[in-house]
Amino acid sequence: MPSHEPISANVETRVIETASLQEKDLERVHGLFDLSYREANHSYLEKSFSKLKYIALATREDDLVGFALAKAIKTHLPRLEGLQTVTLAGICCVDSSCRRMGLFKTLEILAADVEGLLSAGGRVLMCGRMAHPVSFRTMRGFPSVIPKAGVPLSDWHKEMGLRVAELYGVSIDPETLVVNGEGAPIGYPNLDYEVAEEEWVPFKNVNRDRGDALLGIFWAPDAPEGW
Repeated sequence: MPSHEPISANVETRVIETASLQEKDLERVHGLFDLSYREANHSYLEKSFSKLKYIALATREDDLVGFALAKAIKTHLPRLEGLQTVTLAGICCVDSSCRRMGLFKTLEILAADVEGLLSAGGRVLMCGRMAHPVSFRTMRGFPSVIPKAGVPLSDWHKEMGLRVAELYGVSIDPETLVVNGEGAPIGYPNLDYEVAEEEWVPFKNVNRDRGDALLGIFWAPDAPEGW
């Protein structure tokens, strides 16, 4: 069930179910993962395929220049009535030649909105796991984001973190929203961005060598009352 959307004059995207990845695409995804991370943990990537339903692929001619995993669901959340829309974002890798053009965000949205839950409108809880502050930049500018440097987590925040961790199939420390690793690194990103000291604050308890990550959460377009 591929879907196509141009991202620029020479980069095209398509979205497919992770379970339907053909061998050629799978090899290219693993290859870009290796280019993006030192000590890339391919078992972690494969596990993500089983948890997140869709993958968005960006190609330039016959080269894969980006991919992102995600899914969106309707589910119950702590202290809220009825079903809520939740987006679970996964690994996103973009070739160095295509960075700083919004491809990261575009691919994540494409993968998350295959079933139309985002474009249908309404409030959405946006979630992602990150092990580096650069990845967190797509979230940290939203007023409702947690965790936030210098702002303690409320009981509701902690409950929400535990619920989102359940949806991802991981365990977290609700006091910090650190996702507990499985004993091996996910990988170390090959990034040349400058990172301010303040940006590292939410990551101070993240042990990359153990495979930890930070669970980031925010509401769009706005948060429910009392958040």
